[in-house]
Amino acid sequence: MNRYLSTLSFGPIALVSLLAGCAVGPDYQRPALDLPQSYAQTAAAQHYALQKDIQNNWWTLFQSPALNTLIEQAWAANPGIEAAQASLRAAQENVYAQQGYFYPTVQAGYTPSRTKLAGNQGGNSPGVQGNGSVISTTQNTPASEGGTAPFNAPVIYNFHTAQLTVGYTPDVFGANRRQLESAQAQQRVQRFQLEAAYITLASNVVAAAFQDALLRRQIALVQETITANQNALTLAQRQLGAGYISRLDFTAQQGALAQSRQLLPPLQKQFEQNRDLLRVLAGIRADGAVPGFDLSTFQLPQDLPLTLPSHLVEQRPDVRAAEELLRSASAEVGIARAARLPQFSISGSAGGTASQFGQMFWNSGKFFELTASVTQSLFDGGTLKHREAAANESLRGAVATYRSTVAGAFQNVADVLHAIDTDAEALRSAADASAVARAALELTERQHAKGYQDRLALIAAEQNVRQAGITLAQAQASQLGDTAALFQALGGGWWNRNER
Repeated sequence: MNRYLSTLSFGPIALVSLLAGCAVGPDYQRPALDLPQSYAQTAAAQHYALQKDIQNNWWTLFQSPALNTLIEQAWAANPGIEAAQASLRAAQENVYAQQGYFYPTVQAGYTPSRTKLAGNQGGNSPGVQGNGSVISTTQNTPASEGGTAPFNAPVIYNFHTAQLTVGYTPDVFGANRRQLESAQAQQRVQRFQLEAAYITLASNVVAAAFQDALLRRQIALVQETITANQNALTLAQRQLGAGYISRLDFTAQQGALAQSRQLLPPLQKQFEQNRDLLRVLAGIRADGAVPGFDLSTFQLPQDLPLTLPSHLVEQRPDVRAAEELLRSASAEVGIARAARLPQFSISGSAGGTASQFGQMFWNSGKFFELTASVTQSLFDGGTLKHREAAANESLRGAVATYRSTVAGAFQNVADVLHAIDTDAEALRSAADASAVARAALELTERQHAKGYQDRLALIAAEQNVRQAGITLAQAQASQLGDTAALFQALGGGWWNRNER
C-alpha cells in the first residue's frame, strides 16, 4: 500500500520536473533606437576629445582643492545619498527574498495540549492512563446526588504532536523566474539611481561653488561702484557749490549712487541663500562654516570628453534605470501570464503523536503524509485576463518612457554643447569689452593728469571698467558651469568609480 502511494505521489513530481524549465512571457530585448551619428556643435575655445573616457572625479579638473574636499564631504554626509543607499540595500534584500522561493520550505512544529472532556455528554468519555491506554470512567451517582444511576465523570488528559513539514512549489511556467528577473531589474534601478544621486550631488556642489565665486566677484565690484559713486557725489556737491555744475547734474549723480546701491541687496540675498544651499548639499549644520571660492582659482579644462552617441545610452544612469524599469515591466507580463496557467505544489509531513512526550516517536505514534496538487482557475470574473492585459499595457508604456528618456539624454548633451559654444563667444565678447573699457580708463587717466578731463569723467571710466568686469565674471562662471554640465550630461564617469 505504501509503495502504491509513493508511486502515485511522485508521478506528478516527475511530470513537474519535466515541465520546469520554460518561462512564459516575453524575453527582454532592448527596443530599436534611432540614434544620431554625431552631435551638432561648432568650434569652441575648448577641444572636444572624441571617445575620451570620463574620469570618475571629473571635478578635480577645475583644480580647486576646496571644491574637491567639499564634494567628498557631501558624498559622506548628504541625506539624499544615504536614502539612495538604503533603497539599494532594500532592493537587494528583495532579490535575496525572491531567490528563496526556488527552495523548499521546511517547518518544524510541536503542539502540546491539555484537554478536559465533560462527563455529561452521554456514553463513556475516553481517558488516558499514565501508560497511554484509554480507560472508561463509568461510575455510580453518589447518594448525595440522589440515586445510583451510572454517570461519566469528567476526564482530563495531555496530548503531544510533533511534526516536520516540507513544502515546495515547482516553477513550472517560470513565474518565480520572472519575479526574480523583475526584482533584479528593480535592484539595478536603485543602483543607477544611486549613481545618478552621486553625479547630481557633485554637479550641484560644483554649480553652487561657481555661483559663490561669481556672487563674491559681483558684490565686490558693486561695492567698489558704490564707493566710487559716493566719491563722485561728494565731488559733485563741491562743484555745485562752486557753480561748476548745475543742480540737474548733481541730481543725476545722486541717482547714479542710488541705482548702484539698489544692486547690492539682491546680490547679498543670493549670496547668503547660495551659502545655505552649499551647507545643505554638504551636510553641514545651518551655523557651520563652508569654504569661499574665487573665480580666479578655477582652471577651465581645455580637453573635454565627447562620448559617441552609440555609447551614451550605456553611460547615462537615467537611461540605464529606464531600461531596467522596462526589463521589469517585461517580466511582469510573464508573471501575469503564468498566473493563468495551472499551479503546482508538493507538500509532505512526518511526525509523531502520543499522550506522553517520550512516546511520540514510538512506531505506534508515527505518521506521515505526502501530497501533490495541481489547480487551474476555471472562472475568476476575468481578473487574471485583465491583469495580463494591464501588464502588457504597462510594458508598452515602459517602452515609450525608455525612448523618451533616451531622446531627453541626447537633447541634454546637445543643449550643453550649444551652451559651451555660445559661452565661448560670449566670453570673447566680454573680454573684448573689458579690454576696451580698461583702455578707455587708461586714456582718461592720462587726460585727467594733464587737466583735459575732470574727476567725474575719470570716475565714470572706472565704473565702466567695473561693469565690464561684472559681465566678464558672468561669462566666466557660465563657461565653467556649462563645462561641468557636460560631464554630468555624458554620465559623470560612474563606471570608473570603485564599488562602495
